[in-house]
Amino acid sequence: MSADERTTEAGGRAGFSRRTFMGRSALGSGVALTGSVGVLASAPGALACEAGRQTGGAGYGPLVADPDGILSLPEDFSYRVLTRTGRTTLTTGETTPGNHDGTGTFEGPRGTVLLVVNHEMDGPRSEWDHPVPLTEGLVYDPAAPGGCTVVEVGADGRQVAEWVGVAGTSNNCAGGTMPWGTWLTCEENSDLAGENGMTRDHGYVFEVVPEDPEANRSPRPIKALGRFDHEAVVVDPERGHLYLTEDADEPNGLFYRWTPPSGFRHGRGRLGTLADEDGAFEAFRCFDDRGRFVDDLSRVTEPGTVLGVDWVPVPDRDARDTPVREQFEDGRVTRGQKLEGMWWGDGGAYFVSSYAREESPGEPHDGQVWFYDPKRRAATLKIRFGVNPDPDGGDRPDGPDNITVSPYGGLVIAEDGEGLQHLFGTDEDGGTYPMARNEVNIGTEDEPEYSEFAGVTFSPDGETLYASIQEPGILLAITGPWRRG
Repeated sequence: MSADERTTEAGGRAGFSRRTFMGRSALGSGVALTGSVGVLASAPGALACEAGRQTGGAGYGPLVADPDGILSLPEDFSYRVLTRTGRTTLTTGETTPGNHDGTGTFEGPRGTVLLVVNHEMDGPRSEWDHPVPLTEGLVYDPAAPGGCTVVEVGADGRQVAEWVGVAGTSNNCAGGTMPWGTWLTCEENSDLAGENGMTRDHGYVFEVVPEDPEANRSPRPIKALGRFDHEAVVVDPERGHLYLTEDADEPNGLFYRWTPPSGFRHGRGRLGTLADEDGAFEAFRCFDDRGRFVDDLSRVTEPGTVLGVDWVPVPDRDARDTPVREQFEDGRVTRGQKLEGMWWGDGGAYFVSSYAREESPGEPHDGQVWFYDPKRRAATLKIRFGVNPDPDGGDRPDGPDNITVSPYGGLVIAEDGEGLQHLFGTDEDGGTYPMARNEVNIGTEDEPEYSEFAGVTFSPDGETLYASIQEPGILLAITGPWRRG
């Protein structure tokens, strides 16, 4: 087998306990995510991962060590390297940019798959060896190093081409795939013009059309969606709301909702026609079943907890003088540490709080997965990872980041925690199991270091799982004997 196509070592499954706390979810005993079988139990049977306890039997079996030192996978699974920073090249001749992050997949022409890949780089371009090339007509700020590339994978899964989607943006972290066939890429950096050498303001969302470079010319930020350290975005296809997460601390970030103005209809390029203040832009405020305000999501320790949600208008969404998250007095909004990946399913938004430590007022944790139900205006804690006592050993999860829904049931979670880095799956009984482990040591033999996984998403036909190792920047296509359940 070739060096870029391997089967791959091993692990157990972190056990879950079943508990209730404040409320019972109206969703019943189980939910079904879009395109999958039931995934996560609702309250009162919601699921909590306890990092100190493991059981066996879930997933695809133990991970098999990769002799090429890139990706360990279960037996009979294999991977291909699609792009690698500094090695593969764009159609224009430059090398693939660095720091792969959030990724969306789309059906391309003639059986191809198009992937829009974020590149998370901020600060001056001169500090990066492989910034996103400044392709003429596709540049927002020539001083900024980030952006997106579009990767076309042939129908055979082998032929690969790559070109720039947008350039001159900063710290393109996550984003979201829109049902009208575009990718919203989010800047997780809010430098103003004049800061860190920038010539334009940053902290915005941009729309990228994967198959039409001409549609991406003269990139324009969607200022109606606010200026802050964006992470991910999803759309409610029924009501038209956009939900956005913020990865920030001091103080912790917020969960936002944008409501379109009267008469607005979503579609390709239409967000770019909005005026800067169009629509209502709000942050969420939570309260428990006794009506008591909840200041931070870290206060919630029991999966199955249901919080009521109100929405509070943002005073200045473009944050001219004060960052958005600092514009609220204590007691006005609910915060969360490292609000990260998000996915729309079951008529609501699943979103991640990656971890909570001393910067949060509640109990420490190594990750939460929440579900916001707009019909009930309620947020339910679905999964909570207890603090992992040994992140450098074993195959236990901590620090969830990107998430996606598997067409075979369950979630796939990209780990951005301490120590070893994995892709984890969840099963219908609440177990987690390792699906892949990063073996690329970017540290030393004595002090190994492994970069986070990012950009986890399935191909439109569900046959291939795409994911990236952020450093040194490797986009991978994973295939194998997928099965339901």
